[in-house]
Formats: sequence, structure tokens, C-alpha cells
Amino acid sequence: MPGQEIRQLAHYEVKPESLGKCLAAINEFVAYVKRAEPGTLRYEVWQQKEHPTRFTHLFIFRDAAADRAHSESAEVKKFAEVLYPECLQPVEFVDYEQVVSR
Repeated sequence: MPGQEIRQLAHYEVKPESLGKCLAAINEFVAYVKRAEPGTLRYEVWQQKEHPTRFTHLFIFRDAAADRAHSESAEVKKFAEVLYPECLQPVEFVDYEQVVSR
């Protein structure tokens, strides 16, 4: 049911010297999500053009159970262990409600 979907964005900026390391971790992580998380309906990572060390992740989970399965996975912990120490500030997670879509 669409009303149960969980929509969230995550924003962060990494240290310039760790950009390559973080991009590799992002690619590996998203490949895992695509392969192993059927309850993750959408997972995209956007990199700012003018500030390539800044990223936004967009994700949509089918429901709270899918969100929980994602959050509690070993792969999330592994990804966070690589990414979080390289961030200039803590990752900001923001929940959203969809208003309209085309």
C-alpha cells in the first residue's frame, strides 16, 4: 500500500581526500541494496555537481518492516563504518511524505 511506504533523504559531506574511498563504498552498498533488499523500492545516490563531496541518498521502503530490515543489516553497519568517519558533520536523515508525483 502506498500509504505505508517510508520515504527518506540522507544528506552529508565527506572530506575531499576521502572522496574516492567513499564513492567506492557507495557503489558497493547500492549494489548490495539492489541485489538483496526487495523491500527497498528505490535507492538513489546523488552527488552535487558544484560540490562533489556533498551527497544525497533518496530511499523508499515498502513499509516499516523493509526499513527495519535495511537499517539492521550487516551491510548498513559495514557502509557506516566506512562512511561516517569521513563525514564533516553527522549524516542528516529526513523523513518525507509524498505530496504529488508525475
